[in-house]
Amino acid sequence: MDLDTARSRISEVDRRLVELLNERARMSLNVGAAKRRTLKEQGDDTDPEVYVPGQEKRVFEKVRNLNQGPLSGESVCAIYREIMSASISLQSEVSVGYLGPPGTFSHQAAMQRFGDSLAYVPYAKIEDVIVAAAKEEVTYGLVPIENSTFGAVVQTLDAFVAQPSVKIRAEVYLPVTQSLLSRYQLSAIRKVYSHPQAFGQSRTWLDQHLPHAARVEVSSTAKAAELAAAENYAAAVSSEVCASLYHLDVVAKDITTAGDNTTRFFVLGQSSDSPTGDDKTLLMFTVDHREPGALCGALNVFAKHKINQTAINSRPSRQRQWHYMFFIEIQGHELDANVASALEEIKAYCLDLVVLGSYPHQYY
Repeated sequence: MDLDTARSRISEVDRRLVELLNERARMSLNVGAAKRRTLKEQGDDTDPEVYVPGQEKRVFEKVRNLNQGPLSGESVCAIYREIMSASISLQSEVSVGYLGPPGTFSHQAAMQRFGDSLAYVPYAKIEDVIVAAAKEEVTYGLVPIENSTFGAVVQTLDAFVAQPSVKIRAEVYLPVTQSLLSRYQLSAIRKVYSHPQAFGQSRTWLDQHLPHAARVEVSSTAKAAELAAAENYAAAVSSEVCASLYHLDVVAKDITTAGDNTTRFFVLGQSSDSPTGDDKTLLMFTVDHREPGALCGALNVFAKHKINQTAINSRPSRQRQWHYMFFIEIQGHELDANVASALEEIKAYCLDLVVLGSYPHQYY
């Protein structure tokens, strides 16, 4: 095929693609209208959920299976991410709150999950994001929950204790590579800014290459880059994305201790999604610490009902000293029969029990 013929055929394919994209967008609007009619018939005047993670997961699985190449499955899903983002924006004005400023890993995770067509609102603290989602100041919020190298994000757990009404709708996994950013050479750096999690992920490298530099914890890795750009002899542990945003040089790439360093995030809203058959649920509860075996009794309920526990964390309950709130992640949806039975039975051991949400298990 000669060059002119190839370009002509590409032009025809582009024309058909634009027609099909708009046809899909019209069908998406029809879906939104049908949701509103159904809710109205049920006497519910609230707006329907425009972000449905279970349906999104099915779409991505379908297009991966349909793909015959030469595009990779990741490339096809990235294209569909933007198609779905544009469709969501047509149905409703959607805003997503995240830990700012722009360029944070939270910002990157939000963009990965929601695409480029929605409005993004930065907040200075994780708890501010959760409060904004609970009060519906934003449609959805996105917060980090744990890192594969440094463990749970305690600020998020503490914010759940203070704001238990928010619901988890989805989880997002983002591979994280930390770099050292600065306007100065390594030998001139006297201070390093970063988030506590980022310091934990890069501690070995910093101990070896900047053992005498002061380490200053700040609210986010992007805030660290912002401060490093404004201060002499300062640096930031941050992402390479922030190097261009804040006009810094990449002094050292990939300074994380673990090569497969990944952070998991939660998407928050007013409700959880429906069961998909492959879900997880996060519970928050406390027990009577004066009762011997109370926690063991609660955990044994899950074993009795054949429910696997995938994570357990604890944080001070803020009710009194040495009293703790437990966070248990289990496999299954709160509406699954075995999970519902276990949640009813576990109340005998719990003083407080909150289902923070059920969400589809993500593999990408």
